[in-house]
Formats: sequence, structure tokens, C-alpha cells
Amino acid sequence: MQTSDLDVLKQLVAELRAEHVAEKEKARRESWTKYVSLTMVIIAVLAAVATLKGGGFSTRTLKEMNEATFNQTQASDQWSFYQAKSIKQNLYEIEGDHLAAAPVPDAAAVARLKAKIDKYEKEKADITALAKKYEAARDEARKAAAGAAEHSRQMGLSITLFQIAIALGAMCLIVKKKPLWIVSSILGALATAQTIYVFYFLPL
Repeated sequence: MQTSDLDVLKQLVAELRAEHVAEKEKARRESWTKYVSLTMVIIAVLAAVATLKGGGFSTRTLKEMNEATFNQTQASDQWSFYQAKSIKQNLYEIEGDHLAAAPVPDAAAVARLKAKIDKYEKEKADITALAKKYEAARDEARKAAAGAAEHSRQMGLSITLFQIAIALGAMCLIVKKKPLWIVSSILGALATAQTIYVFYFLPL
């Protein structure tokens, strides 16, 4: 009876030892998965930075578009003001023509009208300069908005690549397939390169 118990005990110890060896072998074979986890953390951090910067470009696009709209409104107001001045100037010019065509022109009245006409001409020139200034500011804001929008679009591509890389990395950890890690790392590298391109090489 004791021999039988001893044999059972030996068998149990052998099974436990075999299980322990199998577990160690499995852990050794899958030790690379910790590098997958580290890669995913790095990619997630880079994705967060890209998302933050992409949001900044979107905000700048809206800001510049608002600035362009404001300057367009100001320019339109100035051109309306210009039209009003032109109408008044034309009325004085017509009145001046009538006075000049009179049998006995009133020189003082003609001189007063001419002074008013000259005043409106100067005001129109000032208004034109201001309207063109607003239009130039509008064009600059539109250009800046287009640049920021392109940056936002390009950063969106980076974010998409980062997200796909993270998804593939997660799948790799579940199914323990190294090729998924390699593809995930390549996509992460491409996304990083795209982010660097947007930051440093894409004109704003």
C-alpha cells in the first residue's frame, strides 16, 4: 500500500514538473509579446499627440475662416460706403454742371460744389484703400485656412494609420501571431513618418 502511494506521489510530482516545464517553455516562446505591448504603448502615445495636433489644425482652420469672413464683411461695408459717397458726389457734379451752364454762373457756389466734389473724391480714395486692405487680409486668412485644413487632412491620415496599427497589435496579443506585430510596427512607423512630414515639411 505504501509502495502504491509512493508511486502515485512520484507520478503527481512528475506531472507537476512537466506542467512547470511546459509553462516555462510557453512563457519563453511568448516572451516577445512584452515587446508588442511596449510597441503598442509607444504607438498609442504618438497617436494621442497626432490627434491633439490634428485638432489644433482644425481649430486654426475655423479661426482663419472666421477671420476671412470678418474681413470680407468689413470690405463689403467699405465698398457700400464707397457707393454711397459716389452717389452723393455724382449729385454734386450734376448740380455743378447746372450751375456752370447758367447764363450767369455763381462762381462762389460752383467753387463750394467743387470743394465738396474734391472732398468726396479724397474720401473715396481712402475708402478704396481701406477696402483693399480688408480684402488682402481676407485673402491671407483664406490661404492660412486652406493650409491648416490640408495639415488637418494629412494628420487625419496619420491618426488612421496609428489606429490600424494599434488594432493589429491588439489582435497580435490575442492570437499570438508575430506577422501581425510586424505589420502593426510598419504601419506605426509610416504613421510616425507622416506626422513628421506634416509638422516639418508640409508648408502651412
